[in-house]
Amino acid sequence: MILFVNSLTVIDFSYLCNKRGAVGESWIVDLTLHGKLNEESMVLDFGLVKKQIKGIIDECLDHKLAIAKGLNGTVEEFAEHKTLDCTFGDSHHLAMSAPHQAYCMIDAPEITVESVTEFLIATILPQLPDNIEKIELSLKPEHSQSFYYHYSHGLKKHDGNCQRIIHGHRSQIGISLDGMSMPRLQKQWAEKWQDIYLATSEDQISASDLKHINAKSDDVCFAYTAAQGYFEMAISESRCDILPVDTTVECIAQHLAEQVKIEYPDKDVKITAYEGVGKGSISYA
Repeated sequence: MILFVNSLTVIDFSYLCNKRGAVGESWIVDLTLHGKLNEESMVLDFGLVKKQIKGIIDECLDHKLAIAKGLNGTVEEFAEHKTLDCTFGDSHHLAMSAPHQAYCMIDAPEITVESVTEFLIATILPQLPDNIEKIELSLKPEHSQSFYYHYSHGLKKHDGNCQRIIHGHRSQIGISLDGMSMPRLQKQWAEKWQDIYLATSEDQISASDLKHINAKSDDVCFAYTAAQGYFEMAISESRCDILPVDTTVECIAQHLAEQVKIEYPDKDVKITAYEGVGKGSISYA
């Protein structure tokens, strides 16, 4: 028998790419279960599918930084944290120290849809009832109606997993002037923030204040203590945009509205900023 659940969840996470650096991603998860009927004449109760399998996915990958064994750099483990130091692209640099739960280590040459799918299936299947013989996962980005960008960030004030300093999203962006959609401006901002790290100025520190990692000469550095522990990072300045506000989607929308209003002071500005799939914030200026 076969059971399926489309759009079971959305995985919002970042992964390290040797060419692009930290890439914020949002993948919709479709699930198919193959197995025998249990004593309830079900393959698996839909309630358990949504609770248990979604819970496993959230625990092992959601709001984390995924790292493959083919990383152009090193990861070191300590009692309360792991450190990362890597280079990517045209000699860009990224270093991070964070509690263990902020990382997802995947035994594959690189992070791809295929390698993450294999990792998740190998993690999920052993935790399911014996009547489940096989599972299939389809991981896919949202079909975009507008321009989009990949960004990573961390929210120190968040009680949940958003506090992890490098996690991210693939997000659409909408910009309207006087009620008219402006694809040119949407493209402009999507290109400006493609594969960007969005930081808040409040979290910036000097390189000499880093505790567990080392910065390069052209890095900008950030650190904070949140509920899950101490986080710090250093990243090439050219791959980071430092905002004067927190990087919640509400503040991102407000910041964008203010920036566009400066360029078009006589226009009514509307920004629709997304945080991954199907959620976001609207701001006017």
